[in-house]
Amino acid sequence: MSETVETRLQSMGITLPQAAAPAANYLPWCRSGTLLFTAGQLPLKDGKLAATGLLGRDLDTAQGKEAARLCAINILAQAKAATQDLEKIARLVKITVFVASAPGFTEQHLVANGASDLFAEALGERGRHARSAVGVASLPMNAPVEIEAIIEIA
Repeated sequence: MSETVETRLQSMGITLPQAAAPAANYLPWCRSGTLLFTAGQLPLKDGKLAATGLLGRDLDTAQGKEAARLCAINILAQAKAATQDLEKIARLVKITVFVASAPGFTEQHLVANGASDLFAEALGERGRHARSAVGVASLPMNAPVEIEAIIEIA
């Protein structure tokens, strides 16, 4: 029997949370043809922000990477809610990583690795993706990281 995304996550010690409900007037995910677009996911753990503040002021790069990892877990939770089966993920096409950054912080790409590394480990070759990492002045609810994804569904 081949390894599934669910068994990989389990071996990584990850249990997907229930997909977060939208916090305003938008959909948590939207499918167009074979593409699934997720709304931006925050670093929620047990329904609460796991961290707040700006990278380079309130949080260091390692804490930012962990926040990005949580965002990636929440993206997978949305993908599961949308498809009912993570094996339907043909490939992760692209992620956009927004990093709330203090002036002078330039390690957005390293923060984004927290998500990229998780996707690569959980999805294998299907998790290799294009990516943008962008520094922003602030994010909703003072979150340090927000990530959106485009996923191809088989």
